[in-house]
Amino acid sequence: MASAAFLHISSSTSSSFALSFKSSRKFSPQSFYVSKNLSFTVKASTSLDYSAPSKSKTNPSSWKWKFEGNSVNIHFERLENDGGAADRPRKNILMVPTISDVSTVEEWRLVAEEIVGKNGGVNWSATIVDWPGLGYSDRPKLDYNADIMERFLVDFVSSADSPISSFVTDEEYVVFGGGHAATIAARATKKGFLKPKAIAAVAPTWAGPLPIVFGRDSSMETRYGLLRGTMRAPAVGWMMYNFLVSNEKAIRSQYKSHVYADPENVTPSIIESRYALTKQKGARYVPAAFLTGLLDPVTSREEFLEIFAGLDGVTPVLVMSAFGAPKRSKAEMEALRGAKGVKEFVEVPGALLPQEEYPKVVAEELYRFLVENF
Repeated sequence: MASAAFLHISSSTSSSFALSFKSSRKFSPQSFYVSKNLSFTVKASTSLDYSAPSKSKTNPSSWKWKFEGNSVNIHFERLENDGGAADRPRKNILMVPTISDVSTVEEWRLVAEEIVGKNGGVNWSATIVDWPGLGYSDRPKLDYNADIMERFLVDFVSSADSPISSFVTDEEYVVFGGGHAATIAARATKKGFLKPKAIAAVAPTWAGPLPIVFGRDSSMETRYGLLRGTMRAPAVGWMMYNFLVSNEKAIRSQYKSHVYADPENVTPSIIESRYALTKQKGARYVPAAFLTGLLDPVTSREEFLEIFAGLDGVTPVLVMSAFGAPKRSKAEMEALRGAKGVKEFVEVPGALLPQEEYPKVVAEELYRFLVENF
């Protein structure tokens, strides 16, 4: 199951890694499913209507994450209801971006604004946080893996100096995650490290782009290690990273081929913004780990399903699949349809980033889930 990677890898007869790109079909409105019995039709919208005054305010900020002697500056943004419900008890949403080379809090902003600004008598607030090594957070040269990312997420929620610890003291929060973030959050919840009232997994993934294509036998793991080491090296690493990831042509191709469902939704401003992220100091360290599978929270579909099964009867889970997701990613999302521990399964337009490409549709589904479960 290829996740929100910005490399599409195809095998060849040699032992080298070959880059190839696929074009994706444009989205057309179609049915999506809730559980096994109900079907609905949705129309895609790539933008939200803000003609009415916003009832939310955004507060960007930062937090120092202490890890193995490092003090890592973590970027996060809080959106709070500034309307009539502002004086009521707060209900908190933690939104975690999809892990990818260009992961950023920006992918959740419109969804957060839509939900927090709802005039439903509930004082919603949302916190969107960038992963260490990604987005607008610091990017130190850590030995990134899935356990470190899980540790960060748990610390961000529960550390004594966490910027949101006071908001989640009574476990009055839910988690929305995209891609690998959804699976990491679910894994931490299954272990008891996180205790949200509910989880929404948007286009959930679990395998990096190379392992899902080439497998995980000892020979391939050796090659992944060599590639990872090369990408982390001082000079040649930047050269390889610039060739594979950090160039506008590659980013545009990936967005149009499998990150977005409709190539027409890929705007120059999106590409410019994402390209800028890849030029930050230390930008290549997390992608080197992600590409080669070190950020994978599990190593098989069976383990993937076991995580969600472990939440059965404990934490309500919504799984949001996407019509236009790449074949391998789609297969893993579909494996969760009707799976133990999955309370609801819905399908929306989009590919690997439906929350960014079709924020209004995603926001409406998430809001419905919140009202019913939180």
